[in-house]
Amino acid sequence: MKFFTDYTSVEFTGIKHIFDVSENFVEIGGITIKWYGVIIAFGFLLAVLFGGRMAYKYKINLNNMVDVLIFGTIGGIVGARLYYVIFEWDYYKDHLSEIFQIWNGGLAIYGGIIGGLLMAYFVCKKHEMSFAQLLDLAGMSLLIGQGIGRWGNFANQEAFGTNTSAPWGMLSEKTTAYLTEHYSEITAKGIEIDPSLPVHPTFLYESVWCLIGFIIIYTMCRKFYKFHGQLFLSYAIWYGIGRTIIEGFRTDSLYIADTTIRVSQALSLGIVLCCTLLMIAKIIDMKKKSSKTEVAIEDGSDN
Repeated sequence: MKFFTDYTSVEFTGIKHIFDVSENFVEIGGITIKWYGVIIAFGFLLAVLFGGRMAYKYKINLNNMVDVLIFGTIGGIVGARLYYVIFEWDYYKDHLSEIFQIWNGGLAIYGGIIGGLLMAYFVCKKHEMSFAQLLDLAGMSLLIGQGIGRWGNFANQEAFGTNTSAPWGMLSEKTTAYLTEHYSEITAKGIEIDPSLPVHPTFLYESVWCLIGFIIIYTMCRKFYKFHGQLFLSYAIWYGIGRTIIEGFRTDSLYIADTTIRVSQALSLGIVLCCTLLMIAKIIDMKKKSSKTEVAIEDGSDN
């Protein structure tokens, strides 16, 4: 077993302390385990434990939940990679052998969510489970996993944004190296950048946004849960709003073809609009049904 000492010094504008961050965690039998994987696995584990606890509370068959977990995880990994490769096809069409090398990076969270939920849907259909109820559990669990998992980006010194003079502005050799290497690509999208200056730690923004969202939606689950699907719609709206804003700071976004339209930003905005309309429609429908019930009760009492 070999522990690594290849640290990167990371500074924050308003903090008088230098953080030594290593991308690698440990080497076992010639296999290098990275902090990114460890942190993602930890977030995934907490999400699974929470989801399992809620499934037990809602009396969902745990054996069926295991099937959802297994196939949903496989679908999530495939979806995350496929999503990334599709929008980076100009590169991968000439490097086909690298498509399956996920250990070199290139997993998109939206692709993972889409792939995971598609597989979960088929498992639910097979076991005659309520997909809407499962979505509610998934929404809260995803916020836990995403909130913690984003710290893997800190270990890799990636998923950061444009320059900022804020006290939390981040600077390291890796941020400078990345921005220097991709300077022409970034500026070609109309983004002004100075590789030598601190940048927005957008991974931190998303982590905080997700964890706050979890607290809000879990509170909603305990006190204001009115219908199946409500929590997932709330998750989609909350995360979509945050991602729409935060993605605008990113310097490593995927773009639609040769445009300056960011894929995740456009998708997030679309999700927010669709889910908000669905939420409003459901609330209106519930109020109509409630009014009809009240009228029926009053008519019965008059007789």
